[in-house]
Amino acid sequence: LSFSFDELLKLPRRSQRVNHYCVEGWTAVAEFGGVALRDLAALVQPDAAAQYVDFQSFDAGYHESWDLETAMHPQTLVVYAKDGERLSPAYGAPARVHSPVKLGYKNTKYLTRIEFMATRNGGHWSDAGYEWFGGT
Repeated sequence: LSFSFDELLKLPRRSQRVNHYCVEGWTAVAEFGGVALRDLAALVQPDAAAQYVDFQSFDAGYHESWDLETAMHPQTLVVYAKDGERLSPAYGAPARVHSPVKLGYKNTKYLTRIEFMATRNGGHWSDAGYEWFGGT
């Protein structure tokens, strides 16, 4: 399925105030608003063989993959707002994935595609030597 940005905005919105931890050593508190990934998955109805999710970006070749269980965590959102405002390009506009159970490098900005997969693939940072799971 494909969703336009306007269609994404019409889906049930969730907000959560979270701490964001970056592997570069900084943290920030923000309120993110968007659609729960598990709500999108319920609409898409991925194949039963899907065990992983790949988040792809506008940046050519940039992606990160997650295990399906973590991706379906209630706090995993496709975010389009930060602190009550639409995301700016600095924060990954028009949309990004965010989950407080993942380290910052797993939260793909400039989200263009979400793919449910049967087999695990890597990601920009995990292919560069960062830990693939990158979370709690």
